[in-house]
Amino acid sequence: MDLITPQELYQRLAGAEQLEGAEKAPLVLDVRQAQETLAEGQIAGALCIPLDQLGARVREIAQGREVVTVCKRGARSLNAAQWLAQSGHRVKSMSGGMDAWLAAGLPVQR
Repeated sequence: MDLITPQELYQRLAGAEQLEGAEKAPLVLDVRQAQETLAEGQIAGALCIPLDQLGARVREIAQGREVVTVCKRGARSLNAAQWLAQSGHRVKSMSGGMDAWLAAGLPVQR
């Protein structure tokens, strides 16, 4: 499974914003539970679908757009990425999860 670091994801999101807009940016899929995103914040623009709801809500994720899965530490996002890849999505998992994003001092939306 392909991984992307928090810093690489941040640069890709910021770069896409400057160039072509959100369509060129990867879709950030946050698979944490709602209480986790409320407590810790989330990456701006992320689609929040808890891992246990992913199967039922997969149609909310556009085919053809690159997806980057995110969780707290990285394990759930790897599971989500593997499942999505088997469903035909282009997907990466963010290494270290939101813990690594926050440790790098990157911004969150609350």
